[in-house]
Amino acid sequence: MGGTRVTIPHNVTKSDLQSSYALGYTDSEHQRLIRQAAMLAPLTESFFRDSGIGPGHRILDLGSGMGDVAMVAARLVGSSGEVVGIERDPNSTAVAAARAAEAGFHNVSFTQTDASQITCHKPFDAAVGRFILQFLPDPAAVLRSLAKLLRPGGVVAFLEPQWSPYLDLLRPFPLSFACASVACEAFHRSGVRTDLGLDLHGTFQRAGLPAPTMQLRMALGADRNFAAYIGDLLYSLLPKAREHGISLEKLGGLDTLSTRILAEVAAANTVVPIIALVGACSRIA
Repeated sequence: MGGTRVTIPHNVTKSDLQSSYALGYTDSEHQRLIRQAAMLAPLTESFFRDSGIGPGHRILDLGSGMGDVAMVAARLVGSSGEVVGIERDPNSTAVAAARAAEAGFHNVSFTQTDASQITCHKPFDAAVGRFILQFLPDPAAVLRSLAKLLRPGGVVAFLEPQWSPYLDLLRPFPLSFACASVACEAFHRSGVRTDLGLDLHGTFQRAGLPAPTMQLRMALGADRNFAAYIGDLLYSLLPKAREHGISLEKLGGLDTLSTRILAEVAAANTVVPIIALVGACSRIA
């Protein structure tokens, strides 16, 4: 069967994409992604609904990871719709497929391929992603290519993190703030766009898309998952922090870091945030 193959411009290579992924593909990182996804699922589903994704739609999910975003979309499109997840890491693809099957989603499939090798046999109603564009050297080029896979009136809807409000809200928690500062710096020195959330306005337009409708969403909570979030993320980033010579002195002993973070939040008896999400949605002509 023939199809449309989308090629990302030459300045965005497969090796670029792989080297820019700061979090790695370890089993522990896979489990962290699953825990993070559970906290972000309500915000993601609400954003997709606001973007017009609904029953019967055919959705392309870029950078599927453990498959959680694809499963959120699958619930929205229902049995009459379809979700195709694209993920470059073969182990992640296998895990995502197994999790979707176990959850009873028969309208989801996953393909192990690179963003530069997406083949489309029929147009999609929407291209979506969460926490993926920040890792790409030229996100506008990727969005421009994805738009070619959509039907007229199709939707481009992406969620990316914004670190500044997250850091501001963690300032009353010295240890959590120190962890977040190290994590943010490790991302930044690894070439990750920690400010891409708000820059989605310009990124969409550089891709030739209409100026997006945008919103900022943050989840707050007092339970253990919220308190543990930043320590969880930092552990995945420790290899990059060490590689770039970032000081860990303010964190104290790493073997007790998680316990001390939980104690700090518990002592404050208040809510803490997880990373802020900026959603950008644009409908092509």
